[in-house]
Amino acid sequence: MLIFLHTNATAAERAELRHALAAEGARGPLGALPIGAGDVIGVDAAAISELAKNRIAHLPAVNHIIPIKTAYKLAHIAANPAGTRVKVGNVVFGSRGMPPVIAGPCSVENEEQIIEAAKAAKTSGAVMLRGGAFKPRTSPYTFQGLGPQGLRMLARAREITGLPVVTEVMEPGMVDAVAAFADMLQIGARNMQNYSLLIAAGHSGKPILLKRGPSSTLDEWLSAAEYILAAGNPNVVLCERGLRGFDNHTRNIFDVTAIPALHSLTHLPIVADPSHGTGKRSFVAPMALASAAAGADGLILEMHPRPDEAMSDADQTISPETLRDIVQKIHAMHIALGRPTEDEISDAATLPIAQEPLSYVFPE
Repeated sequence: MLIFLHTNATAAERAELRHALAAEGARGPLGALPIGAGDVIGVDAAAISELAKNRIAHLPAVNHIIPIKTAYKLAHIAANPAGTRVKVGNVVFGSRGMPPVIAGPCSVENEEQIIEAAKAAKTSGAVMLRGGAFKPRTSPYTFQGLGPQGLRMLARAREITGLPVVTEVMEPGMVDAVAAFADMLQIGARNMQNYSLLIAAGHSGKPILLKRGPSSTLDEWLSAAEYILAAGNPNVVLCERGLRGFDNHTRNIFDVTAIPALHSLTHLPIVADPSHGTGKRSFVAPMALASAAAGADGLILEMHPRPDEAMSDADQTISPETLRDIVQKIHAMHIALGRPTEDEISDAATLPIAQEPLSYVFPE
């Protein structure tokens, strides 16, 4: 169930609620997460009697309670029906304005390459830079990334262009090191259910880009997001990047229908990755436009100044010229569909940004 707190609930009243939940056998984090206009606690209330639920509902800290049967509580749309806005630098996901475009190479190859790519991304209309310093590859013999050296190069590219950086973190022990350089942490598809990594990333306080696993259902994906939310971090952006299929004409089955489906299930923003979703350069542009039309809150695209020379994922990497064309068409389509521009969106909307990870108390 979801327990919505009064905005003026005192520390003592919150503590009383936590103790009551623990005493009744509630499972889950018993700390309040800032979502939307107020704080919310999400717990598994299966072991709590109706009489106990009624007692909890009348505690001074409690505004109201909504029963939620899904495994994910905090990620459920009922936690924030207005939708969550996640801010990364000066970029906002979930504003319902023009969908932000993240672009850059699959891998950071050298400093000259990533700076050139960052400049090209910015002049082509992208507002964030992507690039892998650590690369999980299917074969151990392919390029694995430059590691910490690549992180420093990404930071240098951000310094020169002003573009916020998103890059992947692959293991819990590396979260702090990557967070020291990145503005947003990416959890890759292969690690979607690496629960210790999800918790560590949540505790970092950084915005998280959570990619869908190659064979995961929407419920499994949202349950993975729940780990980050339950660790005290409300700044989660989901990323659709395709599912494994049996047809080899595309790299993956790019599930565009997941975008409107997720908007009916969760308040979290959804970004689309047609690069990994299709695996073919010629398919990226039409699927990027299809994603935007379906309501994606942003796009992440693999772009290299010289796509054929990319050290990884060259087949799905687009040129700066193609990126510029995609951005221009998305803006035109956004206006044609009558969707709001940034000027029409109130700056007063709540941005649930966790500057520091929250401290939660888990029941025994």
